[in-house]
Amino acid sequence: MRAPVQKTRPRRKGRQSASGEASGPTTNTPAPQNTPDPAGRGRPTHVRNRLIVAVAVVAAAIAGAGAPSVIAASGELNDSQNLVTSAERTRDALALAHSLADERDEVTAFLAAGRPKGAGPSERRSARVDRQVDELRAEAVEADAPASFVETLDGIAAVRRAALTGESGALEAHRAYSAVLTELHRLAEELAEDLPPRAGSGAHALADLDTAVQQAASARGLLLAALSVPTSTQTTIDPVTGLPATTTTSSAAQTKERDALTAAAQQANVREQAALADFAGTAPKADRASYDSTVNGPDVAAAEKYLAKLADGPTLSGSELATDTKKLDAALSARVESMRGVEASLNAQRAKDLAALRDDDVTALEIRVAVLGALMLLAVGVATGMARSLTRPLSVLRRGSARLAAEPGTGEPVKFTGRKDEFAQVVNSVNALHAHAVALNERIATLEDERKRLVGQRQKMADERDRFRTELAEATAGLAQVRQSIHGTFVSLALRTLGLVERQLGVIEGLEEREQDPERLATLFRLDHFATVMRRHSENLLVLAGAEHGHQHPGPVPLVDVVRAAVSEVERYERVRISSLPPYAHLAGFAADDISHLVAELLENASSFSPPDIPVEVSGWLLESGEVMLSVQDEGIGMTSERLARLNARLASFDPEDTYDEESGEGLGLGLYVVARLAHRHGVRVQLREQKQGGVTAVVVLPKGLLAAAPTVAVPSDTTARPAQGAAAMSLPGADAEVNSNVLYGRPGRDPLIEAAEDTLRGADGAGGPAEPGTTGSPDTAGAESTADTDAGPAADTNAEPAADTDAGPTADADATTTADAEPAP
Repeated sequence: MRAPVQKTRPRRKGRQSASGEASGPTTNTPAPQNTPDPAGRGRPTHVRNRLIVAVAVVAAAIAGAGAPSVIAASGELNDSQNLVTSAERTRDALALAHSLADERDEVTAFLAAGRPKGAGPSERRSARVDRQVDELRAEAVEADAPASFVETLDGIAAVRRAALTGESGALEAHRAYSAVLTELHRLAEELAEDLPPRAGSGAHALADLDTAVQQAASARGLLLAALSVPTSTQTTIDPVTGLPATTTTSSAAQTKERDALTAAAQQANVREQAALADFAGTAPKADRASYDSTVNGPDVAAAEKYLAKLADGPTLSGSELATDTKKLDAALSARVESMRGVEASLNAQRAKDLAALRDDDVTALEIRVAVLGALMLLAVGVATGMARSLTRPLSVLRRGSARLAAEPGTGEPVKFTGRKDEFAQVVNSVNALHAHAVALNERIATLEDERKRLVGQRQKMADERDRFRTELAEATAGLAQVRQSIHGTFVSLALRTLGLVERQLGVIEGLEEREQDPERLATLFRLDHFATVMRRHSENLLVLAGAEHGHQHPGPVPLVDVVRAAVSEVERYERVRISSLPPYAHLAGFAADDISHLVAELLENASSFSPPDIPVEVSGWLLESGEVMLSVQDEGIGMTSERLARLNARLASFDPEDTYDEESGEGLGLGLYVVARLAHRHGVRVQLREQKQGGVTAVVVLPKGLLAAAPTVAVPSDTTARPAQGAAAMSLPGADAEVNSNVLYGRPGRDPLIEAAEDTLRGADGAGGPAEPGTTGSPDTAGAESTADTDAGPAADTNAEPAADTDAGPTADADATTTADAEPAP
């Protein structure tokens, strides 16, 4: 027996120890705190073992008593679940059997008819059969169905292939299909065998009905196949009456095949009637009533008449051969579909009944498990009551532990006498914890000083962090100021250079107006062109600095003039050809200069990276969306697909905050960087595309917001240029585009002095090297002239813009010509 344990302290003689020897006197001298006496005595034991043994015995007894009942309920649940799975699989298999029977009948009729072209079996029906086979096979594999069933499903495709591609006859193909249908029907028979008595009566009734349905479909297919065997008609004169008579004849092989199909149909009809009789004898009354009410009506009556007439013997008479196959097929198919509907309904009802049976088994199992659990809880409760007799010693431990917790540094260790079990271990742990608490109290003071020192260091580090953040913010602000100063320097330098270039262009224009010598005038034209190129480079500085040029046109600008201005700003302008541009296309004045600059950069790249003898072509189209697409094509060296993809990605997702980087590596290069900034400014889309014949095509899509309506006042464009001093007619950049345009400002005749200067310039180009045929001329004349391409012939003149007001005075025309020829760019 357990040693007595003192539950409360005695109130006399002051404080005493919690426990002591039964016969010895008590003492008030506490044991040393750092070396408590070992608690407990005797051999170490475990209270938990005694509790576990008691609970285990009771639980084992209850489990042993209730296990058979639970196992039996679990077995019934497993059986009912298997029946539900089998019923669902049987239902899917019967649906497949119906589709396969329809395919069998169609293939049998096709083979009996001699495989006529264009009358093969329906591919849609075959696809539906294959889909049902795949679904049923997946369910069978998942449910671990027998291997023979899976092999039957896998052999359906081979049966179809052998029937359609082999040399077998109609009856052989029908039997091959019927063998597969028999295997599918076996599922219904196996399910009927597995149904327990508690599932209800009429277990084999559905199997008999399935047999009747399959035989009805078989009789239908065989009769249609027998009537599909080819026959020939022969007209003879009756020797008695002298009237013509038509007789139906067939070859011996055809007659034999027809008789075999008819005999098989008769046998199928007999088996159907036998199966229906079995169904009527075994099916419940409700199932029979459902069949009688469904398989009824005019179509069913007509089908039964056909069967009584055609399936009463092994051969068909001449009058029976004249039966309308379409009506026969419709009547028999209606009867078969009615029988299939009854079968599907009864199968669904059986699956529902089996599911209800499974639910009942689940409920029974849950009830038995609940009863067993309640008994187990009762056993645990009893065991708990027994364990309460062991909890009294814990009261002493609780009081002693509470006292030590209240005075961890000054309290006395807990005294305990009794068995050396878990209680003694707890007492030892509490005393060890008390000793550890005393040591911790001594350590707290040291740790507090260390904590204060660490807090000071952390505050110092926080101050350093704030100082570094302040310095970083100041450095960032300084960097932004320096960057702004550099951009301002770029803008100032670019504006100064632009001013000088504009003044230089003005001086050159004045010299051109006063110059009479063609050679010097040609030199002035070259200087004018170089100054125009310098102006574009100066504008590049403004673009790099992120500034906008303040010059804007007051009204809409024709697209052809914008493209001509771009051509005049290219160093190799004579290689540029403008093939065609959309008529009546005008750009808003605020975007004309930037779009011209953008196209000029693309032309500069195209002419720089292509052979000097290959022209660069510019063309444009009006898209269905109302946007205008420009195309700059060259036949140069091109670029790799990786480089092209990187450039297109940069152009599509350009960030104006990105700084200019070199062309090597991932950079865009100066020209494309300027193009990207200008495109981003006006919402223009730019893309580079690789050409099959070599080179690169730059595509520029101008949004509708940049397009403007044409001015209301327009004059016809004089697209015919007069050759200077007997020189041959030449085609200049923009000629074709101007021919295709219908609304352009009119241009008067040429100045003879300017024509002489152009002849001199052409002569100098011819002496320096071969010029591109049809593309010679000064940059200004390329931008202002509207000479038609000589290859266009008279047809080009007929495409000019519609006739407008032609009464404009010669003075205005002359002024327009002078201005256009003097300015290299708008």
